Amino acid sequence: MAGALKHKVRYRQPVESIWLFAAKVLLVSAVILAFAWRLANARGLPIVLILLAALVLIYGFVTQRTIFGRHIYAMGGNLQAAKLSGIKTRRVNFLLFINMGVLAAIAGIVYSARSNSAQPGAGYMFELDAIAAAFIGGAAVTGGVGKVQGAIIGGLIMAVMSNGMQIMGIDQSTQNVVRGVVLVLAVAFDVWAKKKAGIER
Repeated sequence: MAGALKHKVRYRQPVESIWLFAAKVLLVSAVILAFAWRLANARGLPIVLILLAALVLIYGFVTQRTIFGRHIYAMGGNLQAAKLSGIKTRRVNFLLFINMGVLAAIAGIVYSARSNSAQPGAGYMFELDAIAAAFIGGAAVTGGVGKVQGAIIGGLIMAVMSNGMQIMGIDQSTQNVVRGVVLVLAVAFDVWAKKKAGIER
């Protein structure tokens, strides 16, 4: 962090005030502590929440602060340019598939533990929710853009929407249609925003 600030100062880039940075850190810490305190006093702190927080921190660091993360963004933005710049795209792709397999295994274990059963059809259509969450959270159709925190916010939006539809007693097939419409709208908005900004590839 200190090194990044020094580089910004050296190249005369705008740097956030130390007091504003400290205020943000204190505010975020207070919100997290208050949330954890309420959970601890209610039914205890869920292990799933701790696991999610750990994954967000780890993948946020990997994608924003490591060479491997920058390679992922470069490949998503322009695969041919990434190849020409010397990135070993096949190796990165292989590691990404391994990573997705590990995350899918963690998700399966958590879902089976929470539902107290393991069914072959469990998690059906969850991939649609995951894709919609990524696009709602700021990921671009053309790639190279998006953050882990945005995907989490998109996932929360999709979860609230699904929970609301279940409470209302809406049929499962109708829920799938609604999710699909939300995904199409998110993709359409991304394409429209890029056209308006004049950066469409």
